[in-house]
Formats: sequence, structure tokens, C-alpha cells
Amino acid sequence: TFEEREEIAILRAMSKGVREIARALGRDPGTISRELRRNAATRGGRQEYRATVAQWKAQQAAKRPKSAKLLGNDRLREYVQQRLSGNVHRPDGTVAAGPQTPPWKGLNKPHRQDRRWATAWSPEQISHRLKADFPEDESMRISHEAIYQSLFIEGRGALKRELVACLRTGRAL
Repeated sequence: TFEEREEIAILRAMSKGVREIARALGRDPGTISRELRRNAATRGGRQEYRATVAQWKAQQAAKRPKSAKLLGNDRLREYVQQRLSGNVHRPDGTVAAGPQTPPWKGLNKPHRQDRRWATAWSPEQISHRLKADFPEDESMRISHEAIYQSLFIEGRGALKRELVACLRTGRAL
């Protein structure tokens, strides 16, 4: 709250430490540390905590609705769509094999292995693989939950709706 931010600013001006401020406010030290790091005024070249600036920064970060990450980043969206569909191409144009799937041993569903998801990547595999493929590029990061949201939630529909059929369950919900 703004009152807590004013208290943090006063205690910080008195050269109190993070743990001491946390005890005074009844908050976790990590919360205070994050608050000081995220919402400090940086205009003068060094971080200085001011309650009004911190409140403004917190309000800006909390604005809704936020646009989906896949809507604003075409390269990331294309990467995710290719892996969800199982059609992954290398930069030279050749097709790259998807993840290894175990052999299907079901007796009552012989054609299940022919489904598209047999070669498709799961959202978890995609989100983890991004870190390996783009280690320096922070814009190429997305959580598996954000991928699911862009598939299932209509307002976040950055991905093609037919990619839902590539998920392991094949369900649309």
C-alpha cells in the first residue's frame, strides 16, 4: 500500500536495513527487497527509494488487460506454433525430428499413435527448450502456462485454435 511504501522510504532514509524494515512492517524481507529493487527511482543514476515514484511504478505494472506475450513477439509465436504442430524446420529448411515418443502398446486403440501429437511437443517441452535454443535472448522466454492460456482463453488467442488437437489429451478445455 502507499502507506507501507511511505514507511519504507522513511526507514530507508534512516539507513535501516532490509530485515529491520521488514520487521517494522511485519513483512517478509524478500518482499521488502523486491519492492526496493523494482520500484526505486533511478533517474539520478542511482537507486533511491521514494514512495510516490514506487506507487506510480507499481500501478503501471498492475495495469490490465496486458497483451499476451505471443501476440507481440512474432518470432516466439512462430517457434511455439511449429513445435506444437510437430513441424519443426531448421534454419537451412530441413525438417527436425521432434521429441522421441515411446512406442504405443495399447491393444484397444491401434490408431492412436497416428495422431498429430505423436510428433508434437508439449508446452512444457517448448518452454524448457527455449532456454537452450536462445540462452542470451530474454525475449524468447515463455512459460508453459502462457502457452496454454493463448490456446484456450479466447482473449489471449495468439495461437491458432487448431493447435489444440496437437496437445497430448487432444481436448479443447
